[in-house]
Amino acid sequence: MLDVILDTLKDFGIVLPFLFLSYLFMEWLESRAGAGSRRLIAGSGRCAPLFGGLLGAIPQCGFSAAAAGLYAGRVLSLGTLYAVFLSTSDEMLPILISERAAPLLILKILLVKVVCGVFLGFFTDLVLSFFRKNGGKPPAVGDGVHDVPRSPAVGDGVPDVPSSDNGSEEPTACPCGCADCSGKRGWKTILLSSLLHTAKIAAYLFVTVFLLNTVVFFVGEERLSDLLSSVPVLPQAAAALVGLIPNCAASVVVTELFLKGAISAGSMLAGLLSGAGIGTLILYRVNRPIRQNVAIVAVLWAMGFSVGLLFDLTGLSALIF
Repeated sequence: MLDVILDTLKDFGIVLPFLFLSYLFMEWLESRAGAGSRRLIAGSGRCAPLFGGLLGAIPQCGFSAAAAGLYAGRVLSLGTLYAVFLSTSDEMLPILISERAAPLLILKILLVKVVCGVFLGFFTDLVLSFFRKNGGKPPAVGDGVHDVPRSPAVGDGVPDVPSSDNGSEEPTACPCGCADCSGKRGWKTILLSSLLHTAKIAAYLFVTVFLLNTVVFFVGEERLSDLLSSVPVLPQAAAALVGLIPNCAASVVVTELFLKGAISAGSMLAGLLSGAGIGTLILYRVNRPIRQNVAIVAVLWAMGFSVGLLFDLTGLSALIF
């Protein structure tokens, strides 16, 4: 066990500076791109899933939270919401960078997530449009009328973040852990937010790496991989389910398991595609009816699971990654 602890501390010590620098850059990027990007998605009409998929790939969960609010305000279509949710990387990118994963691997993962998000986003809107035109009820969503996005009014930014409980339209502190979701942050705020975010994720990372090193020590890396791959479809289904956890820890765990070789690339994609960070939590908070949210999240899990399974069964995982 002493070796396990020393290995964990060694890995953790190497990763920590890279983790902080990653968050410092990403907090700055989000502070500059946040508000303008949300307006771009809201005003892009039928092309919204394309912009949603591209902008959703910007690290952390700010865009998924904003998309949930915009969908609840019927500014975004359901397809655009899925495009953002599926492409959202949450903590994946900082972990990959801090673990010094190959740049080409990082680019491939991001590209696959964006392509899946954009394709499934457009496909969702196409299916819902078909059902509306034929007078049927859209599948997986309670009320098809609410899935038609309205044109945003001038100054329409209220759905970007949840309003405070006292009824005012002032945005509350961002639930993803950032100091502010308004996009107007100075360097002091960015630095403080980066430090806090680094400390929070570092704690998750330390626990995850320690537990994984412990399991590998007692079970063995090869046997662990055999156990996780011995039951068909279970790894992808379980990873997609873990991804639904509305917490930063989900993407940390899935990414670390992949980097350690404990799960396949397909399982990794299943977990990261279904993982929308706190976006699903915001959806439950601001969108009604509740049964619609349950259906949306269930389809999100099915999308992540299906893509992950497809990649592993067809050999795309080995071909691309």
